[in-house]
Amino acid sequence: MREPVRFGASKSKTMRALLAWVTASSLLAGCSSSFDATRDAQSAAAAQARWRSSVDAIGKPVSEADLSAWNIDVAPNGHGLPDGSGDVATGGRIFAAKCAACHGAKGEGLIGDQLIGGAGTLTTANPKRTVGSYWPYATTLFDYINRAMPYNAPQSLSADEVYALSAWILNRNGIVPDDARLDAHSLAAIRMPNRDGFVPDPRPGKL
Repeated sequence: MREPVRFGASKSKTMRALLAWVTASSLLAGCSSSFDATRDAQSAAAAQARWRSSVDAIGKPVSEADLSAWNIDVAPNGHGLPDGSGDVATGGRIFAAKCAACHGAKGEGLIGDQLIGGAGTLTTANPKRTVGSYWPYATTLFDYINRAMPYNAPQSLSADEVYALSAWILNRNGIVPDDARLDAHSLAAIRMPNRDGFVPDPRPGKL
């Protein structure tokens, strides 16, 4: 029988040295990977900071005064309605001067939409969707006139003029009396004929 191979002291030292070298190499490789990952993260953060700085340099800060010219929306409950007031008679004169050319002298519609009439037609084969027959909130009338009318000069009307026009249009639709004067409180209190003709939109959510 052959005797088992026995390593001498020098070979044992060599094996231990080789094992130590392999272990050290593995540790160094791990440290190098960790260093690379840290460096990449720092580089990405620096790039993000440079991008953010370049974006922030665009334009200029917006003040409350700047925003106020755009913050003119009126909610259905009347939130956002400005101070002022207007009556039916004044609204009729303004309508004749600034609105009739598009909407007709009586609001019957020309190149612009019909504003008056249409009551009771929504369930017929020829529904007429006007302010009086279709719109669910009177405050929407103020909002729309104020931001978009007259067509050739939007946002040129004063709050008093918009209240007056709203009063005249609602009067011609039989919703307010001839002597009505509307302001933020009285306009928001009006209940339109088609208030219950709309359903809530649950989105985002389930239909």
